[in-house]
Amino acid sequence: MEEELSLRERKKRETRQRISDIATLLFAQRGFDAVTVAEVAREAGVSTMTVFNYFPRKEDLFLDRIPEAADLFATAVRERAPGEPPLAALRRLALRLLDQRHPLSAIAERFVHFWRVVIDSPALRARAREGVEEVESALAGALAETEVADPCLLAALTVAAYRTLYVTSARRLMAGDPVEDVAEDHRARLEAAFAALERMAS
Repeated sequence: MEEELSLRERKKRETRQRISDIATLLFAQRGFDAVTVAEVAREAGVSTMTVFNYFPRKEDLFLDRIPEAADLFATAVRERAPGEPPLAALRRLALRLLDQRHPLSAIAERFVHFWRVVIDSPALRARAREGVEEVESALAGALAETEVADPCLLAALTVAAYRTLYVTSARRLMAGDPVEDVAEDHRARLEAAFAALERMAS
């Protein structure tokens, strides 16, 4: 039974990823607003209902890492080492994402076209703003389980700092700045941002 559940879960993940990959390709080729969910479903070989089972809104087909971001931030706090301050765990997460060139780090040339699709779509820009709020809420919930004085304020400041650095680096890459130069500056600014947050929280 456990093996069957594992196989079923793996197939679900594969289906979700296939739908997302096909949607991303179509959006990149034709623009987000020009592609319908029905077209994505047809290309993926599934029903429209199946697409919505995995992605509640069309925007989530493209911005499919919002739940991952919320989970990563909250988990970093909840699963930190004994005695480790929450901000230290969040700093480690941010630097690990940077080192991995994770999509949530902003540092890679291959993300430039992704950002252009978002910029060109008011619906995606609005969903991205909502996503930031969702990450902030998830982080605040995790911080509320710790001894920090003001979980909501610390979550808001942390997410705002991360978002600002992400957007700044993304804009530099879109302007053609070398990836390694942007990455080096991004790391330095991350360190400075967390140092400032730690001073504020102490």
